[in-house]
Amino acid sequence: MDVQLLFNGLAVGSVIALGAVGLTLTYGILRLSNFAHGDFMTLGAYLTWFVNSLGINLWLSMGAGAVGTLAACLLSEWLLWKPMRERRTTSTTLIIISIGLALFVRNGILLLWGGSNLNYDVPILPAQDIGGIKLEYNRLLILGLALAAMAALHFILQNTKIGKAMRAVADNIDLAKVSGINVETVVIYTWVLTAVLAALGGSMYGLITTLKPNMGWFLVLPMFSAVILGGIGNPYGAIAGGLIIGVAQELSVPLVGPNYKMGVALLLMIVILLIRPQGLFKGTA
Repeated sequence: MDVQLLFNGLAVGSVIALGAVGLTLTYGILRLSNFAHGDFMTLGAYLTWFVNSLGINLWLSMGAGAVGTLAACLLSEWLLWKPMRERRTTSTTLIIISIGLALFVRNGILLLWGGSNLNYDVPILPAQDIGGIKLEYNRLLILGLALAAMAALHFILQNTKIGKAMRAVADNIDLAKVSGINVETVVIYTWVLTAVLAALGGSMYGLITTLKPNMGWFLVLPMFSAVILGGIGNPYGAIAGGLIIGVAQELSVPLVGPNYKMGVALLLMIVILLIRPQGLFKGTA
């Protein structure tokens, strides 16, 4: 096993994992397969770039990107998803709407910032060579941020009132309502978590690649593969699935080349659906 590729895969897998957690939360609680999720990650990355280009440091820029992405997600909730839930719209219709929303967000990014590749205004630091492994600062930063985000998510889900309510709604929404849980409040908090994780994931991805308007769209397949691999609706499974997909993609490069590593995520998704359709861990689907 190439340890360098393993390290690179963990960094990419961390981004996929954060995105996959948002996808699995929206499905588990809202029963929504949101194909626009990758484009909201792109929006978070571009908002971070825009604030950073004004001379503001990266950390504050990422915070601003998260706030902007949250505003966009809440706007889509009030204009699209809440009215659709009230009309009891079918899951197929929701998928089509989410694809349309993805196209709207992506073209809005193109309209505002154009189609040129962009990069953050951050210093370029040399990679540290330790035992033949080149440890890039940005990839180490991604791993650290992802670990902190996952720890915070675990604390929220296991130790807070809203986290327990979210788990209850995901398990059985009717029983949760009877128990006195305000489902609409849970929905809003779900979007808060989803938006923040999406913006963080997109901003982190921008540290190791150039920003492109369609970069989030190419993350959708690996993210859905991670969700299915880990068990639909299970956030911990999504994290594990994201890391597995990221590592598998990078380790496949010597065999299939960089242009076909996305196909590895598709292959893993097909194999897991054939062998264990419920995923590696118990989900809500």
